[in-house]
Amino acid sequence: MAVKIRLKRMGAKRNPYYRVVVADSRSPRDGRFIEEIGVYNPLSQPAQVQINEERALYWLQVGAQPSDTARSLLSKAGVMKAYHESRQSKA
Repeated sequence: MAVKIRLKRMGAKRNPYYRVVVADSRSPRDGRFIEEIGVYNPLSQPAQVQINEERALYWLQVGAQPSDTARSLLSKAGVMKAYHESRQSKA
């Protein structure tokens, strides 16, 4: 099973906010997911990003692949840096 970290769109028309979820790559964008690990609100000033770093790091370590946008949000939250540091310390 290929697992992805991606965004699930929520909110009303022209008023989006997103949940950062871990989902099977074959499931629909707004469909079934395994776990919710954060939220992203692009309309607030500045944009609000809340990520559960512990769970995001766990899913990256077990092989989940983030989408391009999710990777950007994880980088802003500092999760990707922690992930790369943990991989370097193991080597």
